[in-house]
Amino acid sequence: MSAGDGSTSDALPYRLVATDLDGTLLRADHTVSQPTRDALTAVAAAGAAHIVVTGRAVPWTQDILADLGYEGLAVCGQGGQVYDAGARKLLTSVTLDRQLAALAVAKIEAQVGRLAVAASRDGLTGEVLVGEGYVHLPELPVTRVARVEELWTEPINKVYIQHPGGLSDDELAEAARTVAGDLVGVTMAGAGMVELLPLGLTKATGLSLAARRLGRTPAETIAFGDMPNDIPMFAWAGYGVAMANAHSDLKAVADEVTASNEEDGIAKVLRRVFALEG
Repeated sequence: MSAGDGSTSDALPYRLVATDLDGTLLRADHTVSQPTRDALTAVAAAGAAHIVVTGRAVPWTQDILADLGYEGLAVCGQGGQVYDAGARKLLTSVTLDRQLAALAVAKIEAQVGRLAVAASRDGLTGEVLVGEGYVHLPELPVTRVARVEELWTEPINKVYIQHPGGLSDDELAEAARTVAGDLVGVTMAGAGMVELLPLGLTKATGLSLAARRLGRTPAETIAFGDMPNDIPMFAWAGYGVAMANAHSDLKAVADEVTASNEEDGIAKVLRRVFALEG
């Protein structure tokens, strides 16, 4: 990352603003505050592009983007999907090998005991299949399955795991990396959101593809996030800003820590860096 002066070859301090959604752009009620909307609108008017980079797969992202009036590219599914919101079209989609996913789950269970498991199916309308005991956000649509084998019947982009026996998310993620890190990528995207991904896939993967399409470079990018799954995005971007509510692992690698998602942390930084009024 840069030393933090924000300088690029352009007159703008940055030409790409990359924001995570949950815990970053979105408040706890899943809305975006008016000050943050105004700051992003002003930045766009100045010539910088805003890009959403989220762990959510496209089906769990579309309604939020529509509410924002967002019609650009979005990076979804932890970097596995580059989505054209205006055209409602997937430009790239990376799937997780289902045999490897099932083997990884089995190896993790052999280490820590029974898991609660869910899987996100690939595609624009891919369902999230939820197995026995998996706790999900009630506002997000899911399809319950009776047997874990049903998770592997169609192409998927990732698997969610939870440990009903009491391991913390950090402990579960570490155990998963230890026993299955040679089969799948492991990341932690939020409370109860330990995810198994195609090996090597991160938010930086999709962001780099989308930025290339937009003609932007890492040095021209300022990124905002709150969880360990944002660490690769910070490593790729020219400047990384963690929210006050961020996981300690992300704060440790951030160039700056701003106010929380409930306190317009993104807007505060954008107003300062882009010298916006208000």
